[in-house]
Amino acid sequence: MKISIGADHRGFQLKSEIITHFSEHTWLDVGANSADRTDYPIFARDVCKNIIAGKSTYGILLCGSGIGIAIAANRYKKIYAGTCWNEEIARIAKQDDGINVLVLPADLLSPHQAFSIITAWLSAEFKGGVYQKRLDMLENL
Repeated sequence: MKISIGADHRGFQLKSEIITHFSEHTWLDVGANSADRTDYPIFARDVCKNIIAGKSTYGILLCGSGIGIAIAANRYKKIYAGTCWNEEIARIAKQDDGINVLVLPADLLSPHQAFSIITAWLSAEFKGGVYQKRLDMLENL
């Protein structure tokens, strides 16, 4: 599975640890490439464009709170980004809301917590049906 991943400076370290931990996946790392201050909209854009173009199936984004980068990602059609801080939220967000971009609050999670959240999200299946109908409604706003 190909997953695009991006983070601002506050998520850079955790992003690196995620890529190393989940080495069985193919990662399209769009940056940041250091802990030097950066702007999260750049990385949200690049991850979203990879998904829209079919270069990756899913995306993971990280910033300090997970909120700003989620707002940036959700500006793109066919992108459903959700900030998740535990396994249950991640599972439900994928099953019921079809999130294709997992957003993690890097300042608030340990690597172990992030790994557990990612595992729960990747193993969940979108339910479709009425839930797909809701996503379709969003595309027509």
